[in-house]
Amino acid sequence: MAWRHRLRAAPTGFGVAFLLLVALTLIGCVNYALSLGYGLTFLLAGVWVLAAAQALRAARDLSVTAHAGGTVQAGQLLPVTLRARGGRRGVVRATLTSTQGSAAGSVHLDSGSDLTLTLPTTARGPLDVHVSLRALDRLGLWQVPLPQPDPLTVLIHPSPEPGAPPPPERALPGQGDGAGRGPGDEDFSGLRPYQPGDSPRQVSWRHVARTGQLLTRETDAAQGRARLLDWHDAPGDPEARAARLSAWVHALHGQDQAYALHLPTETLPTGTGDLQRQAALNALALQPPLPAPRPPARMAAPPLDGRALLWTLLALTVTLAPGALRQPWWLTGLIAALLAHTVLRARSARITPLPTWLLGLLAVAGGAALNATYGTLLGRDAGTAFLAFLAALKAAESHARRDQAVLTLLGLFVTSTGFFFSQGPVTALYAVACAALLLTAASTRLGAAPPLTRAELSARLTPTVRLLALAAPLTVALFVLFPRPDAPLWQLPVQSQNMTGLNNEVSAGSFTNLAQSADVAFRADFQGALPPPAERYWRGPVLEAFDGLTWRQIRGPGPMPSIEATGAPVTYDLTLEPSGTPWLLGLDAVVRVPQGAFITSAFQAVTPRTVSTRRRVTLVSQPALLGRQESQDRLNFTTALPGGQNPRTLALARPWQALPPQERVQAALAFLRQGNFTYTLNPPLLPQQNRTDAFLFASRQGFCEHYASAFAVLMRAAGLSARVVTGYLGGEVNPDGNYLIVRQRDAHAWTEVWLPGRGWVRVDPTAAIAPARVNADLSTALSQPTASAARPPGQLERLRLKLDTWQNRWNTLIVEYDGEQQTALLSRLGVQGGAQTLWWLVLPALLLTLLPAYTWMRRPARPTDPAQRLWQDLTRLLGEAHPGETPSTYAQRQSAEHPHLAAPLRDAVTAYQTARYAPGEPDAALSELRGALRALRGMRHRARR
Repeated sequence: MAWRHRLRAAPTGFGVAFLLLVALTLIGCVNYALSLGYGLTFLLAGVWVLAAAQALRAARDLSVTAHAGGTVQAGQLLPVTLRARGGRRGVVRATLTSTQGSAAGSVHLDSGSDLTLTLPTTARGPLDVHVSLRALDRLGLWQVPLPQPDPLTVLIHPSPEPGAPPPPERALPGQGDGAGRGPGDEDFSGLRPYQPGDSPRQVSWRHVARTGQLLTRETDAAQGRARLLDWHDAPGDPEARAARLSAWVHALHGQDQAYALHLPTETLPTGTGDLQRQAALNALALQPPLPAPRPPARMAAPPLDGRALLWTLLALTVTLAPGALRQPWWLTGLIAALLAHTVLRARSARITPLPTWLLGLLAVAGGAALNATYGTLLGRDAGTAFLAFLAALKAAESHARRDQAVLTLLGLFVTSTGFFFSQGPVTALYAVACAALLLTAASTRLGAAPPLTRAELSARLTPTVRLLALAAPLTVALFVLFPRPDAPLWQLPVQSQNMTGLNNEVSAGSFTNLAQSADVAFRADFQGALPPPAERYWRGPVLEAFDGLTWRQIRGPGPMPSIEATGAPVTYDLTLEPSGTPWLLGLDAVVRVPQGAFITSAFQAVTPRTVSTRRRVTLVSQPALLGRQESQDRLNFTTALPGGQNPRTLALARPWQALPPQERVQAALAFLRQGNFTYTLNPPLLPQQNRTDAFLFASRQGFCEHYASAFAVLMRAAGLSARVVTGYLGGEVNPDGNYLIVRQRDAHAWTEVWLPGRGWVRVDPTAAIAPARVNADLSTALSQPTASAARPPGQLERLRLKLDTWQNRWNTLIVEYDGEQQTALLSRLGVQGGAQTLWWLVLPALLLTLLPAYTWMRRPARPTDPAQRLWQDLTRLLGEAHPGETPSTYAQRQSAEHPHLAAPLRDAVTAYQTARYAPGEPDAALSELRGALRALRGMRHRARR
């Protein structure tokens, strides 16, 4: 029947879990400001919405018929075949229920195949089979209940008694061979018209050949020769009697003997053949008392098909692959082993699943090992690694179809966690590819899974990619309009180690490893001209506490020193890479920070939120006198030195105390310039005691932290307040984007000295040894310390800078899109207001973006047969066919209206009929049909011109 009632869609259990996953990833994106995570979340939300339309489309004009496949005996499986026709692409799921059992199954509407379900039977008698039908989308997220057709009533015959004794020899009562006759197989008694069920041996083929009419020979026998089966011949309860008599009926039918059946409620006259057996078994099946129905067994969860598991394992392997680059090698090997075992189990039934106790032991041991490796299971690295491990364990444990749904959801969640590590365009494309594979694998849960071949993968991916493309406009609308909060919902560590390259303490060798790293620390995009190289000092932690070995940052309340501007302000945008620290690296001196951030008493810009993901902030800096009005307690603290250390350094600086403060600074710089010091990444190890003496008077080789630390000690020994400032120096100019790229190898340390009347003054002792470190870059400073400029970039460097320009634009437009940029964008579009205004814009935007999908969903479905698709294209070209019009009639009508099209129309009809109905491969006929269609298009085009 075709459904004409009002259709209503509701999410399935998998659809509800899918929606909860979308909500969970959205919360994570809000909390950790994962811009690309928003995109993936909204894409999945679009899929969820469009799946509802797909389910409704599948239910529209759907026709489903059901019929039972013959009679069965109690204890056998009753086959019920359902045929779905007329619906659009989707899935029909049927559930059979009766008082004796239940069964369920699904069939894809575009496969053109029927669905046959087998229903268990337990007792004789009439059985009402109720059919429940639902139309689903291809992913199984939504279901549309369909009206239940009338129940199927099937008569279940009694099961024959195994090893029953022979039928009784008692014949029908009679008076001898000639006294009374009845149906039998001894003597010919006449001819009668053929009736269905007559044995072919009884047909009179001589009369058929002469007259063409089917006639059946009638025979009879003495009534005393036909067997009589009586209900009371069988002992036991009614079920045992029915089973014994059923066995006798089958035995006599096999011997082609005539028999009659006497039951308490019915008497079956003498007869033979299939009709007699059917009548006898029907009577036995209905003989009261009928057995009381037993409660049906609970329908077991459908097992997971091996092919469907292979599809899911392919998608899961691709999803987990990036984790191999960042997680411990032993975990990668364990995950690969679990997936390999699951693949073997899916391909061969002889491979047994791993025992549950072993999987549980692996989960506990893996969690403990990860906790020992990372120190926690809550961090970014440990958490994502443990999640990947749990997904592999779940794959090894999977045995039912619902496990495939769980694996799909786990895979999508693992895909979203990849944005913790990178939000580049390659990562975005890879995430969409993983989502497409996982959703394609999810579609194999319903119906028979096809083999995992390249052709099937392409065929299955096509509708998934089409669904994702239809969800793209909705994704863009939500990405642009969904309100972005300014603060996280909660604070949890998203990474297990510091990645910034800077720390809140410095000792000899702290910056050496950073000098080897080309990783980007941040990018700085200036609204005006770039500052000169000598002013590109990016201020980070300020270290004031010194114990003779290590300089440390101190925190505590105190009065804010003065900042007195001396130049024009400079506005710039910083794109910070994830660091796990709250530091905003700004030029001296930062005078304006984003909302919520603040400037410390050491003039360092700090944000309350750690920079756990790529983040864009706007800062304003201005040349200024820093701390002319400074706390005396701070000045006293930054003059102190540990006692009993570095006597030679103290002796060197003691005479300088008589000089004016500025001359003390120059005396120390002159000592460095004239002392044959070397700028190197590989200085000799320094002792624990008197480390500054060993550096200044023995090794004379070091990196920036050596010179900054030694110079600060010299200044304190000379009676001046001094401290070490860490941060970055310089930056690579990208001429394509007119911005600076600051890398980890640009990490630097310098000294600040407090001078009366001037406040804190930056002094870079490294520049006295290697001026190229300020004028050029690190590599130039190491090879040519006195160079005044860096080498011009080569061809490969220019290409790298071009790629970085695209990366920076991607970051600006996509990754760093936050509430501030959202407000600015809407303001440029003339939309004013806060989050409330955005919510009013979301609804109409969603309706507009869903229009293309709605139009596509409403269009008629394309036929699955290639010849029918080509013929449909032909009718659209020339004019739609009338209802019920055959191709030949259509061609005749069109030829009468357009005589010049008669020849190609005739060729098209011949090719179409050959492709559809002729035996053999239709490839040649399809090629001819395409040629005729091209000829018709060309003739129509020339006629219009």
